[in-house]
Amino acid sequence: MTRLTERPAAASGTFRIGGDLPVHRLGFGAMRITGPGVWGEPADRDEAIRVLRRAVELGVTLIDTADSYGPFVSEDLIAEALHPYPDDLVIATKGGFTRHGPNIWEPLGRPEYLRQCVEMSLRRLRLERIDLYQLHRIDPKVPLEEQLGVLRDMQSEGKIRHIGLSEVSVAELEEARKIVEIATVQNLYNLTSRQHEPVLEHCERHGIGFIPWFPLATGRLAEAGGTLAQVASRHEATPAQIALAWLLHRSPVTLPIPGTSKVAHLDENLAAATISLTDDEVAQLGKAA
Repeated sequence: MTRLTERPAAASGTFRIGGDLPVHRLGFGAMRITGPGVWGEPADRDEAIRVLRRAVELGVTLIDTADSYGPFVSEDLIAEALHPYPDDLVIATKGGFTRHGPNIWEPLGRPEYLRQCVEMSLRRLRLERIDLYQLHRIDPKVPLEEQLGVLRDMQSEGKIRHIGLSEVSVAELEEARKIVEIATVQNLYNLTSRQHEPVLEHCERHGIGFIPWFPLATGRLAEAGGTLAQVASRHEATPAQIALAWLLHRSPVTLPIPGTSKVAHLDENLAAATISLTDDEVAQLGKAA
């Protein structure tokens, strides 16, 4: 039997997306396996393939991507590296952005476009059903009922299992939940960016998975002599590993998805799941931020 230390992501515990879809809480974000500006092919395609396969070897059961990463490159690489997929692997993807160049993102939530996004993601990922499909951004020019309505329709058609949102406020989340069941929310959140604390608290109250993107940011907290550096030294860990461990300890609904294009960095990130912080350390880190 595989030992837990050989699959460190398993040490992060389990969360059931939508109440019925179990994943290890420390996952992998597949944005960084594309080119600069999240545009085009990666500099080292073979290494990107190795990263994806290594993530699964290390116990990752949640890989988060989007059709806009590349665009399309990330989804294509995932299918190339991992299909046919392990039975316990959940691939979450997103739609609702158009891309016209590096670092250019424009929301587009017209129902016919979102339906096309889902159909094309199914084709690229070689899936019959997407376990978690997330609206990448709410398009302010299109009624929310229309954007979520088409995803609800495709859920009824068996092409989507669970629906999630990305970068939303509590008010937007509450409005969305009147239209369709929301299984996850993916917002910017890390040790130094805490503006979405109310959204996380709402998710925790209602059993909604909270996927913090950009989870590794530490900023000045990592400077020598600071709380983060002291805790990292105590655990013989890096500040980034402690930042990930803090996210896992922050709430049972957090599902961090650190991304990287290098195997060595992946190994380091996933080792964070094995770090046990004390309640005092969690509180100190939260207060320091």
